[in-house]
Amino acid sequence: MPADAPAAPMPRAAQHGVPVGRCVMVGMTLACLWRSMPVQAAPVMAAHRAVYDLTLVAVSGGDVVTAEGRLTFVLSDMCSEWSSQQQLHLRTVGRDGAESVSDSDYAVLEEKDGSSLVFRADQTENGQAAPRIAGEAHMRPTGGKVHYTAPVAHDVTLPAGTLFPVAHTAAIIQAGQDGRGQIAPFLFDGTVDTGALGTYVLLLGRDTQPVAGTFPALATLAAQRVHVAYYNPTTRDMTPLFETGMRYFSNGVADRVDMDFGQFRMSGTLREFRLLPVPDHCPVPGVAPGHGGVSPSHPPA
Repeated sequence: MPADAPAAPMPRAAQHGVPVGRCVMVGMTLACLWRSMPVQAAPVMAAHRAVYDLTLVAVSGGDVVTAEGRLTFVLSDMCSEWSSQQQLHLRTVGRDGAESVSDSDYAVLEEKDGSSLVFRADQTENGQAAPRIAGEAHMRPTGGKVHYTAPVAHDVTLPAGTLFPVAHTAAIIQAGQDGRGQIAPFLFDGTVDTGALGTYVLLLGRDTQPVAGTFPALATLAAQRVHVAYYNPTTRDMTPLFETGMRYFSNGVADRVDMDFGQFRMSGTLREFRLLPVPDHCPVPGVAPGHGGVSPSHPPA
């Protein structure tokens, strides 16, 4: 979401070609990250819909004096795939009183085994559409490749171990459960047309006791506070393109979201939340329908 209107100087992320809408997106190929760690069950991610109210908490130069917004995130369980959609609406006002309105709409279909990702990202600034980013990525143990269909058709290679968005979140939660202090996996989410981003994740603290809140579905779960910095691995610039902070519950739901846009920071508070239904039965790979090829999507432990 480029913020290049005169009323609001371009946030640091947009200056480097990173859409503001990529802020929270943030396969179950986790074994490569923790080969030396004790084997534990992978985090069970929850299909859900969450809406966050965004408020301005700090400014650090530039023309932005006020900012507000709304973030909506939906994660749906499609048996062998995760379908996720993120919509971000952001309104800023500059010192001269001019208003800028940015919107992003980002959607992906991610194989749970981490093998492929179909993605598209649309952005507008004051009603003017930016070029769409779209395509498909595939990963193997030795690395992967992205084929972009928009804005310009081209291919980019991905480093071995690159994670897609849901897998990246699961990796963060797993690292917290394993007692790690930091991880640095590559992430590809389809929000930039240059391939994977480097990420540096700090695990800041774990709340093992239930966290008081207004949503009963989260009340009994442990939570993990994290900070994520995103980098362009093709340059030597150690300044992050973007930074986020979250408090993740063990099912992948975040009730707090902090976003650093460079010239200003915003805080997101969970306003609406509900769990989404999951399929009762899913086809078994390699088994034809009608031949017993159906299994529970969440079998008992």
